[in-house]
Amino acid sequence: MRRRVLAIASTLALLAGPAFAAPTTLPPASLATAAELREQALKDDTGWKVVESLTTEIGPRIAGSEADARAVAWAVAKFKALGFDKVWTEPVTFPKWERRSEHAEVTGTHAQPLTITALGGSPGGTVEAEVVRFADLAALQAAPAGSLTGKIAFVDYQMTAYRDGRDYGNGGAVRSKGPSEAIRKGAIGFVMRSAGTDSHRVPHTGITRFDDGLTPVPAAALSVPDANQLARLLALGPTTLKISLDCGWDGKATSYNVIGEITGRSLPKEVVVIGGHLDSWDLGTGAVDDGAGVGITMAAGHLIGQLKQAPKRTIRVVAFANEEQGLYGGKAYAEAHAKDVVRHQLAAESDFGAGRIYAFNTGSPNPAESREATRQIAEVLKQLGIEYAPDKGGPGPDVGPLTAKGGAWAWLAQDGSDYFHLHHTADDTLDKIDPAALAQNVAAYTVFAYLAAEADGSFGSEAKPTTPPNE
Repeated sequence: MRRRVLAIASTLALLAGPAFAAPTTLPPASLATAAELREQALKDDTGWKVVESLTTEIGPRIAGSEADARAVAWAVAKFKALGFDKVWTEPVTFPKWERRSEHAEVTGTHAQPLTITALGGSPGGTVEAEVVRFADLAALQAAPAGSLTGKIAFVDYQMTAYRDGRDYGNGGAVRSKGPSEAIRKGAIGFVMRSAGTDSHRVPHTGITRFDDGLTPVPAAALSVPDANQLARLLALGPTTLKISLDCGWDGKATSYNVIGEITGRSLPKEVVVIGGHLDSWDLGTGAVDDGAGVGITMAAGHLIGQLKQAPKRTIRVVAFANEEQGLYGGKAYAEAHAKDVVRHQLAAESDFGAGRIYAFNTGSPNPAESREATRQIAEVLKQLGIEYAPDKGGPGPDVGPLTAKGGAWAWLAQDGSDYFHLHHTADDTLDKIDPAALAQNVAAYTVFAYLAAEADGSFGSEAKPTTPPNE
């Protein structure tokens, strides 16, 4: 009877599958190597040199532009120069938007120029009309139908700076939803206080969308001081604003995800993906958004590639195309590799500037089995001032489409206290990056990627059915 009970228990254990799987762990030798890599990375300046090269030799690289094409060629050459075993590109096609010129001025009694920038996706055109101010998006949404007929809507929401950038959800919503809401109320133009936390006279651009069935109107962002100025003028009485934008969509363009690999020694078809996006907006040189992410992850792959013995799994670094206008590179990567989701051990993207990393976590469809390995990685990262933050975090934007198909993610949280001072502005330049903070990022990504590639077991990726087109 006892043998029969044991046999039944064994059968049930087999049927239960992953619930009884051994936890994913890390070999002691790998933890020791990771500690050595950590200290080496802190002294290494590869990350800085990569960002310096990208922002100096290419500069602004809006998706679909000539500079974007040069950035792709630059990335291919840089991967090869850094010693990656395999380098290739994968095409990404998208609508092409161009900015040519922009101007705004208050007309009438208090005539004066204002500093603006067109929102990505805005049509060109010139409008001149009375301005109506709204404190936030909710106030605009609550306006009566037709109340803005023939007028320009101005949403004056002031973002607050937080380490985790949480208020961007509100500021970004003004940019993405505000123009369509203004059109529904009858507006012929839209302006907003920039989705930023600085006090400089540099406006923040970024993509906007117009809902189906609406005729787009010129849409732009004021710098923070100019938003303050316009609010003061409106407090004095009715104010007329003239906006002139020369910009708009111009067919389609094809760019490329650029991919470099350090081949794994025993499980080469299983990959740890890290990366950043190669494109930038056209106002600055794209240093913090996202030259830093490209430099951090290229440097991490390079340092791992210098080891005498490669990690078990392949390290794959992706410089994603056109993140800024709709995650096109991330979506294309997820579609191209949909059948290989189970071979993706972990994926992480650096796309929140170059501030010091302060927290770490991983997530997957089956997180329990990888908790021990995550904790072990966190122990090595602890020496970099990084805390283990279980139950927090999420995937970066370009790896989000992959994790939506069942891929496991890692979260390395960067301090973004001043990120929205610079985000999508002309101030996004190399001098804003602290080399020591950048090196800490490189060290963290090097440790994390190496140990994820060395783990005995999986972090829980699983394939999910692909959503059919048009659903």
